[in-house]
Amino acid sequence: MTVIDTARIQAGSHVTLHYRLSLADGADIANTFNDKPATLLIGAGQIAPSLEQRLIGMAVGDHASFELAPEQGFGERNPELIQKVSLATLRKQSNLGETYVPGDVVEFNAPSGGRYAGVLKELGDTYALFDFNHPLAGQSLTFEAKVIGIL
Repeated sequence: MTVIDTARIQAGSHVTLHYRLSLADGADIANTFNDKPATLLIGAGQIAPSLEQRLIGMAVGDHASFELAPEQGFGERNPELIQKVSLATLRKQSNLGETYVPGDVVEFNAPSGGRYAGVLKELGDTYALFDFNHPLAGQSLTFEAKVIGIL
């Protein structure tokens, strides 16, 4: 008697897979196809919810590629998330003697106790201009996945 595995990915599944996330121009952001596969718990926030949704319903052996518009990936860029921070605030976030240059990613303490990060865009005499958008916001992406195992 042959048993056919008909398990499909659903919320709460532990999934082992190879995946590739790339920009529209083909540049890799993340790629496990040439390395060890990843194991994820669907619904635990280990990857973006929009990527998890693409995995729901896939079975072992399935291999698919999905094009994602910015709003399906990491959202559109929000101009309100480009903000000036006083140099006094920036110094409070720094390690003693640390200096920053445009392009640096700086982490800040959130009032809730968490952390968030921004990319330094400009350093003025009294302020630092940060972009707090996700680095992939506004980007079209390709998500490719090959399912190896489902528990």
